[in-house]
Amino acid sequence: PDMEENKLEPHDPQGKIPVALTIAGSDSGGGAGIQADLKTFAALGAYGASAITALTAQNTCGVEGVFDVPADFVAAQIDAVANDMKVDAVKTGMLSKPEIVEVVAQSIKAHAFESVVVDPVMISKSGHALLSVEARKVLMEKLLPLALVVTPNLHEAGVLAGMPVESIEDMRKAARKIYDMGPKCVLVKGGHLEGVASDLLYDGKVFISLPGKRLLTRHTHGTGCTFASAVAAGLARGLDIYDSVRQAKDYISQAIAEGLAVGRGQGPPHHMAILYRAAGISFIRTLSS
Repeated sequence: PDMEENKLEPHDPQGKIPVALTIAGSDSGGGAGIQADLKTFAALGAYGASAITALTAQNTCGVEGVFDVPADFVAAQIDAVANDMKVDAVKTGMLSKPEIVEVVAQSIKAHAFESVVVDPVMISKSGHALLSVEARKVLMEKLLPLALVVTPNLHEAGVLAGMPVESIEDMRKAARKIYDMGPKCVLVKGGHLEGVASDLLYDGKVFISLPGKRLLTRHTHGTGCTFASAVAAGLARGLDIYDSVRQAKDYISQAIAEGLAVGRGQGPPHHMAILYRAAGISFIRTLSS
């Protein structure tokens, strides 16, 4: 056959799907990390690319081991994606070591990524450290100033701000302290608060409260990763930070409400719940779920 006739047609920019890049660790159990991020991107209309910072031997019961990817290879993954695709939003997760945080910050600046969501992952739900103490300082000094939004939970906000965070007023004080480190917005997640699970968004001028119903379920493995990725997906699609956060709140609430009873520990939220519901697909739940 004539090879000229089989050449691919140039890509039609009018049909371009937004691209979201996750820079995070891999969860072998599939509920958190890049696996959760890619599922979330897909569910919310973004094409997901990834740069893996660490491999974890992990399941719903906990983290059994971590193997860090060399920093230069993390940079090589980011370069490979950015040199081929227009990256519309970036989400960072588990960065583990100071040199990895450093190279991620350098790559973000080198490729001029603008819509950057930093999820300052520090510890797993099972108590395994996912960010070294030495890496925290680098994250605060080098990465947070590049973030459009940073999404700490109460524990992470407390570490970043250097204070206990146990109430809405504490969340406000911590948000101000974290904002002074350079991000354009701070989203403190209140899932561990007593009572209403209110998140708080601060843009340096106003606080926006995002209350949510507390759901009694053990299927919450990877919710932090999922929420941050949902924000990134919205940004990739052109939503502003406020609408992206509101969309992410609705998305994670439904995903948790329809959490998956897999494994013997804390199962993950149902990342594809909105698509499964639209398609009429349901699961038979057991009493143990």
